[in-house]
Amino acid sequence: MTIQTYNIKDAKANLPRLLEEVASGAEVIIAEKGKALARISSVEAGVPKIRFGVLKGKVKVAEDFDAPLPDELLSEFEGNRCGS
Repeated sequence: MTIQTYNIKDAKANLPRLLEEVASGAEVIIAEKGKALARISSVEAGVPKIRFGVLKGKVKVAEDFDAPLPDELLSEFEGNRCGS
C-alpha cells in the first residue's frame, strides 16, 4: 500500500483525485505545516465479514439461563454489599 501526504490546500483542490487514489488502495495523509492531521483510507479494508453459524455446536446455553438470580447475587449487582 502506498502512502501519499498532501497539505490541506492541495487536498481541498484535488479531493476527487485523492478519493480515486484511496479507492485503488492508496492511503492519503493530510498535513498542516508538515504535521499529519488526518488519514484517509478505504473503508472496505477494515470491515470484517459476518460469518453466521461459526460457533454452532460450540456454545451451550443452560436450560435455566434466564432464571431469577439468587437474592445475594442480585443484591451485589444492585450495588448493595452483603453483610454491610
